[in-house]
Amino acid sequence: MSVRLAVPKAPSHGSTVEGGGDVEITATEKHDDIITLTVIHGLALPDTEEGKRKRFWWQRAPKRDPNAIATQISVFDDPATAAQYQPRADWENIHRFNPDARWTWGEERKIVRKMDLYITVFACVMFMALQLDRANLSQANSDNFLGDLNMNTNDYNLGNTVQKVCFLLAEIPSQLIGKRIGPDRWIPTQLLLWSIVSAAQFWLKDRASFLACRAILGLLQGGFIPETVLFLSYFYTHRELSLRLSFFYNAISLAEIIAAFLAVGLLSMDGVHGADGWRWLFLIEGLITFVVALLAFILLPPGPTQTSGGLRGKDGWFTEREETIIVNRLIREDPGKGTMHNRQPISLKLLWQSLTDYDLWPMFLISLLFQTPASPPGTYLTLSLKDLGFNTIQTNLLTIPYITGTMITMWSLTYVSEVLGELCLSALFAQIWVFPFLIYINVVDMTTINKWKSWVITSLLLSYPSAQALQVGWVSRNSNVVRSRAISAPMYNMFNQVGAIIASNIYQDSDAPRYATGNKVLLALLVVNIFVYLFTKVYYVLRNRHREEKWNAMTKEQKVHYLDTTTDEGNKRLDFRFAH
Repeated sequence: MSVRLAVPKAPSHGSTVEGGGDVEITATEKHDDIITLTVIHGLALPDTEEGKRKRFWWQRAPKRDPNAIATQISVFDDPATAAQYQPRADWENIHRFNPDARWTWGEERKIVRKMDLYITVFACVMFMALQLDRANLSQANSDNFLGDLNMNTNDYNLGNTVQKVCFLLAEIPSQLIGKRIGPDRWIPTQLLLWSIVSAAQFWLKDRASFLACRAILGLLQGGFIPETVLFLSYFYTHRELSLRLSFFYNAISLAEIIAAFLAVGLLSMDGVHGADGWRWLFLIEGLITFVVALLAFILLPPGPTQTSGGLRGKDGWFTEREETIIVNRLIREDPGKGTMHNRQPISLKLLWQSLTDYDLWPMFLISLLFQTPASPPGTYLTLSLKDLGFNTIQTNLLTIPYITGTMITMWSLTYVSEVLGELCLSALFAQIWVFPFLIYINVVDMTTINKWKSWVITSLLLSYPSAQALQVGWVSRNSNVVRSRAISAPMYNMFNQVGAIIASNIYQDSDAPRYATGNKVLLALLVVNIFVYLFTKVYYVLRNRHREEKWNAMTKEQKVHYLDTTTDEGNKRLDFRFAH
């Protein structure tokens, strides 16, 4: 169904839309004369052309004029709704907000590539630093770490549990601090503090000192991931964010590959100055994170219009024109990003509103258990490989294939989910992947078969396509406002940490080496996960249908009145539809 929309005068840099007048467009949804503005095509392209866009990487991309207008249709193009979505006066980007701004596809592509270089790449570097200091405990295990400290598997489980509990408890307080002082200040501070503690593990003496370091690391690292996700949302649209998060989370896997190679060298330092190899591992990797922290203080900007200063240069990363494009493409897609500025604290009232947002609870339930079926085999891989007869160097190198596999499958899953516009069922595929391998390790005793066959089966299981990046972006979309997004991200991560605590205690020392009871538990949890995903899909479909019925039952005048007077916020608005 077509409507006619007045388009402000286009810029004079070769756009394909004539300045001024009416342009006929096609909306994806229309209720009477009120448009639900969720179209994904630019003003210059009719819906039929956008429908021909490249959907998969192997397809040939259709030709798109780089000088064609790329500005997306939004609520700011309708005088009846523009005032209701106006950003707050103290929003840090308000000086670049311009509803009449128009830009081309060529300009937009150039800016996104520039943001990837300056923002995404370093975010991945920071995440790799986090993973170096989290994964090195597994590498230390291949060097008789437990024996040197007179500990056993249960002590190792307790250490992981302590760290995850402290990580969980720090999530929301850390996010509140970051929201108050800005992620550009708080993220580097976290990196600096935990790098010192990580390096200090060189001097571990016993079980007590091990547990103390695990607790402190958890407290300092908690909140880092959701704070970084919130920081990225200041620059990218929802679709772009999900794909960048896939690279962000793949940085974990890349860090594990690097850590495996580092471990081969650092663990060989065993005996240097009378110290164990695992001690050098903790010390040197902690120092690497310390350097990254110093760089973060210099390189992280508060936001897209605040990049000048220090090594970023006197004029910053972006020109005035580029800042205008970044800001307006974000706010046009998600007006909720203009409801808070990046140094605004979250009050107790706003915190409570976010915590009680029941429409996000199904996703928190998913976060609780979705990784659990594959976690224990991964956590105990180095110990299992040692028990199978592989030496220390072989053990660390044999972790690389599955890590590479999960990098490929995670990115592929996230990419396909965005192309198909199907989030929930795409995420469910990861559970289907793990299912046959869990059946196999429940039926076959992996400790009695050929060690190479055991390694292959376990590596294929651990190469499953993690839905983590997909789901973090999904939570961000369904939050819809900065206040909710700032809390939903750590809430999601908190449930994820509870799941990790559960996973770290499924394999018990009394059940070793086959872990027959633990493997049965993993299979049962996987079945539960399948039902949770299906429930979430049905829940969001029904919620959207209910809102659609209420919206369609209103007259045009009632809809305009609702938009003008409603106190509903974020995902509680009748004109909001949940992604699923």
